[in-house]
Amino acid sequence: MTREFLPAGTAGIIEAAPAAAPAAIEADALVVFLTEGGVGSGGAAAVDAATGGLLARLAGDGELAGRRYECLSLFAPAGLKVGQLLVVGLGRGEEVDAGVIFKAAATAARHLAGRPRSRVAFLPEASWNTPWLEQAVAGGSVGMIGQDLYRAEPKRTRFGTTLWIGADAAAVARGTSIGDGVNLARRLVNASPDHIYPESFAEEAAAIAGRTGLEIEIWDEDRLRRERCEALLAVARGSSRPPRLVLLRYRGRQRASGDHPDLAFVGKGVTFDSGGLSLKPSEAMMGMKMDMAGAASVLGAIATVAALKLPVDAVAAVGLVENMTGPAAYKLGDVVTARSGTTIEIHNTDAEGRVVLADVLDVVRGLAPAKMIDLATLTGACMVALGHDTAGLFTNNQACCDALAAAARSAGEPVWQLPMDAEFGEQIKSDVADIKNVGEGRMAGAITAAKFLERFVGDIPWTHVDIAGPAFADKPRPWTDGGGTGFLVRSLVELARATG
Repeated sequence: MTREFLPAGTAGIIEAAPAAAPAAIEADALVVFLTEGGVGSGGAAAVDAATGGLLARLAGDGELAGRRYECLSLFAPAGLKVGQLLVVGLGRGEEVDAGVIFKAAATAARHLAGRPRSRVAFLPEASWNTPWLEQAVAGGSVGMIGQDLYRAEPKRTRFGTTLWIGADAAAVARGTSIGDGVNLARRLVNASPDHIYPESFAEEAAAIAGRTGLEIEIWDEDRLRRERCEALLAVARGSSRPPRLVLLRYRGRQRASGDHPDLAFVGKGVTFDSGGLSLKPSEAMMGMKMDMAGAASVLGAIATVAALKLPVDAVAAVGLVENMTGPAAYKLGDVVTARSGTTIEIHNTDAEGRVVLADVLDVVRGLAPAKMIDLATLTGACMVALGHDTAGLFTNNQACCDALAAAARSAGEPVWQLPMDAEFGEQIKSDVADIKNVGEGRMAGAITAAKFLERFVGDIPWTHVDIAGPAFADKPRPWTDGGGTGFLVRSLVELARATG
């Protein structure tokens, strides 16, 4: 394989353009948004007037309904200078939010990116607030890029220039940075596991730190051993790829280096998960390059926070391993001692992510952040509970969880809190060690995994996010080709913005 996969932040030129009547816009394609209930007002009404009532006639004939993410293409419509008009539906007006707008813009961009286009114009609604506009711009950036990093003939082609007509230039710039962060996370997840492994992920992080001004530490195997990260090292033993722990720091408040961060992001970075000696079947293993999606989203989020120059002090930490079956692989019945001193009896080597995070959380705990958020593709049980589109929230501090949930609502990314009653912690007690790495059977598996992690955060306000469902799309959706989604990058950026 010699073709280099795409670098980060390559969605072409995205910029604001002066307000203009639809008849004056020159582009290969023009995107206009439509809610249910007729042409109404705004951009769709302006386009309808310019085309002599074309949209109203189509709506009257039932050809144009504005249903959510429905697209209707009209080629060389009379009255416009564009080669193609694309009308994308938003659904019922009272149900439109930032998430709907993000996905609608992504749907339009994906629809148009099926062939090369040098200039595409989006006509946002004047009624949209600034956060909605930012999410629309981010969605347009994300929609034009697919998962086809290695195809000789990609299914999606990035636009040469994307214009947002009449939009605030600063909001467009911020939306572009947010889209870049999501696309960075998607690219890392979509890359081959032979390209993204612990060392190369750390190299990617170093390159991003150099571009954005982030401070970075990379702990190699020797440093991990000196730091007593024996849980992370145990998981890594079965692979020929040595592990890494990456610490990134952003100082947006320009305070003294010894001050505690306002916010910490922690990501699970299992760059490939075979299941170890508790070997996965082939069909379950096929998608396991995505088991580092938490780390990818954490990196995308802190890179975006730095690009936006938010007034917050933040750290990001990711533990990077491969979980393989080599001759030194950790075994069922092994007892490993985590950095915190807690002993862990291994009952299933495929419950490895929590073992890795045990050490990473303890490292971050030592930095004493005001709040800590971890992201992990941790359990299939969370997908059983919440499906493929919603992430689970688990917390030791309701205010911390509420802040993240509010940020997720602002960005339009679905999350749902699950209980963390003390009784669930009883299920991970071990007769041999302090704790074991799985609960009692399949029931409440996402909660018992969270209770395991809770052991390593101490009194730090902490929220765990199980992103096993929404981190990776197994099949295409209107707004994405499939593959890595960059889930929660946008929400973490909103949390940092609210914290600052």
